[in-house]
Amino acid sequence: MPTVATAHIDSFARDHLPPREQWPEFRFELPELAYPERLNCARVLLDEAVDEGHGERSALHAASGTWSYNQVLETSCRIAHVLVEDLGLVPGNRVLLRGANTPWLVACWFAVIRAGGIAVTTMPMLRAGELAVIAEKAQISHALCDARLAEELEQAAGDTPWLQRRLLFGDSAFEKRLDSKPTQFPCIDTHQEDVALLAFTSGTTGVPKATMHFHRDVLAMSDTFARYILRTSPDDIYLGSPPLGFTFGLGALLVFPFRFRAASVLVEAPSPDKLLAAIEQFGVTALFTAPTAYRSLLGEIDERHLRTLKTCVSAGEPLPRATSDAWHDRTGIRIIDGIGTTEMIHIFLSCAGEEIRPGSTGKPVPGYEVCVLDERNRPLPPGNSGRLAVKGPTGCRYLGDKRQRDYVIDGWNVTADRYRVDEDGYFWFIARA
Repeated sequence: MPTVATAHIDSFARDHLPPREQWPEFRFELPELAYPERLNCARVLLDEAVDEGHGERSALHAASGTWSYNQVLETSCRIAHVLVEDLGLVPGNRVLLRGANTPWLVACWFAVIRAGGIAVTTMPMLRAGELAVIAEKAQISHALCDARLAEELEQAAGDTPWLQRRLLFGDSAFEKRLDSKPTQFPCIDTHQEDVALLAFTSGTTGVPKATMHFHRDVLAMSDTFARYILRTSPDDIYLGSPPLGFTFGLGALLVFPFRFRAASVLVEAPSPDKLLAAIEQFGVTALFTAPTAYRSLLGEIDERHLRTLKTCVSAGEPLPRATSDAWHDRTGIRIIDGIGTTEMIHIFLSCAGEEIRPGSTGKPVPGYEVCVLDERNRPLPPGNSGRLAVKGPTGCRYLGDKRQRDYVIDGWNVTADRYRVDEDGYFWFIARA
């Protein structure tokens, strides 16, 4: 493996990358994907936004109030000081993040990244046994947890030698600790191939796999899907139901808006009525959720919610044509469907606007090449069906897992989906492979 001038003192993640010959083929053909060698994605997403004069802009809306870019930056710097000075974090340490979608969780995520740590954001509903398995696999030393969700984390820490450096956020004691810390913490000078986050997926086996994503990957998901399909702008306000522990939610509610100096609305328990109320209250322009949620919203959405709403994105499961048509008939908005995997970090197959063909997932997102493979792993011409395969600026790297060989074949990331590609280059879901 070529030598990388890593900033990580704790080399666990790099030591457990798959051999480079097992990596997929990466492509960086778009000009936006030409990232510098030294790259910390927190600096690009947050610090540079403030440097550009966006400090007073609203970044995060929530029931508890609105945070500006300045507030997110200063709070994340204070938390980074706590991690390093009080909890002994060194670059490369893994930090488990546990909480609902709140500004505090976002600030903690930025703090971990800027301090050179590796964020492992988990679902709020995970129980102690599941948290312990994640901690064991990733050898997670540190944890930042919403004080309201501490019980399961404490139990997990008692069942494993890991997770022994824990801190609860979101209460007065945590805020008092932050008050004594400086509001500046320069981002660690990480390499673009330093691991920034681990995202866990159970796949179809139930045995958790940790997907490893570099600092450049975090930016690449926004410089492809968000830039070319969503066309995110600073005037956008994003809202969605996926937790930040899903890379679908991380992109939609954190990376995309911060990359383009926009804002997001964070709802802790995103029921249909709360999503609709947030659309109306904050003037949401784009909604991200799953087909089942769009079906639930159909009977409730009205003109109040459509005043500002322009874009709707669906992922997580195939979008039925009936749901797409019903939503369009009710709102005049055609849902943007898309498929992404945790291994690819976000959506790589989609279409927007007049290019949408209801029932089809779409075409390759700019920056990606997508095909279907036959039984011998050969790309098939249009008009055929096979296993979905993709190459682009992101791709699968499992943390110390033999299943890397199953997912990456001849440079392709091969998903567990069977698709048909038509003569016009549109991809149509058939079934899980």
